[in-house]
Amino acid sequence: MSSMTCRFCGSRVRDTFCDLGMSPISNAFVPVNAAQSMEPFYPLHALYCRECHLVQLDEFQSPDEIFNDSYAYFSSYSQSWLDHARAYVDMMMSRFALGPQSQVVEIASNDGYLLQYFKARGVPVLGIEPTANTAAVAVEKGIPSRVQFFGCETARQLVNEGLGADVLLGNNVLAHVPNLHDFVGGMKIVLKPGGVITMEFPHLLRLIEQNQFDTIYHEHFSYLSWLTVEKVFAHHGITLFDVEALPTHGGSLRIFGRHAEDDSKAVTQRVEALRSAELAAGLNRPETYHAFQQRVQETKRDLLKFLIEAREQGKRVVGYGAPAKGNTLLNYCGIRTDFLDYTVDRSPHKQCALLPGVRIPVHAPEKIFETRPDYVLILPWNLRVEIMTQMAGIREWGGKFVVPIPHVEVLD
Repeated sequence: MSSMTCRFCGSRVRDTFCDLGMSPISNAFVPVNAAQSMEPFYPLHALYCRECHLVQLDEFQSPDEIFNDSYAYFSSYSQSWLDHARAYVDMMMSRFALGPQSQVVEIASNDGYLLQYFKARGVPVLGIEPTANTAAVAVEKGIPSRVQFFGCETARQLVNEGLGADVLLGNNVLAHVPNLHDFVGGMKIVLKPGGVITMEFPHLLRLIEQNQFDTIYHEHFSYLSWLTVEKVFAHHGITLFDVEALPTHGGSLRIFGRHAEDDSKAVTQRVEALRSAELAAGLNRPETYHAFQQRVQETKRDLLKFLIEAREQGKRVVGYGAPAKGNTLLNYCGIRTDFLDYTVDRSPHKQCALLPGVRIPVHAPEKIFETRPDYVLILPWNLRVEIMTQMAGIREWGGKFVVPIPHVEVLD
């Protein structure tokens, strides 16, 4: 039986939430000229802590090994994500009266996809980004960026330089840090009096309800509910005073935090409503977590059944997208080129490479119109509307879309 020490409360953790077997690092794409080389596989086994309700993976590779200079994820290749970032900036500018006197700091700022909109509104910005290749793109856009991981040490450096944050934000980074205490403790240090923290992350409740097991991968060390995240921030003197439910990544939370001693921002009714909803859904009960594995196995069987029947009927199936979630799905289900001829992706940083583990080739989207497959399996299912709009032309030859989550579904 696997076990680990809870990265938040220190309790011994033994309960299985989801065991996906052995899997490679999800964004470790394989160069074509290295197709015959070996790659490391690690257990992808998410455990549940009965004390603080944190779902978590053990650390098999350190963040500096995962988030290196060949990191393949660039945020700006999704138009819907850019639209989401722009809307966030508009909201924050209005709600908190930001302007040239404000300092915005983004943790895990990637290629400047979000800070560019604050900059365009005349707000001083700074990105903290550990991957040099994505940070270089941000710098080209005129976004000041520091190539380093965020934690207490980085926070102290910023404060010593007079760079405290009026707004401190991080999208899809809270789940990526193995040392939650160092990370959240750093936020407390760098946040100015009266400042606001916002963090976005996939919501564990939606993961369970929508069977989103493919969002479990080694870069995501933690899978967060409100019940847990509220405890984590409170432990470091930060009060979460508001929360929004978002549709991004299949269902996310945007939390708003302030110094616990700052009483200028009252806790909203949405906080209590979400807490009550999670309790009603059983996120404080072990049996809720124990039941998830069976649903995962059922989805694997259903997807393989569809692919086997398609092959037996002489149909061609290809993929759209090369996201981390897709690599989890394909490796867990054992889907290789015997079922999926290839996949495509808009990001040139992923094209002309092989998916980790399953070694499926990645091409540009135009490949689909050259080969005219019968089915296109949408691996980033959270972007299905955007992708189906972009690729609507496949209907000219009777092509259909397929999504695997929350269950296998063929879409005309």
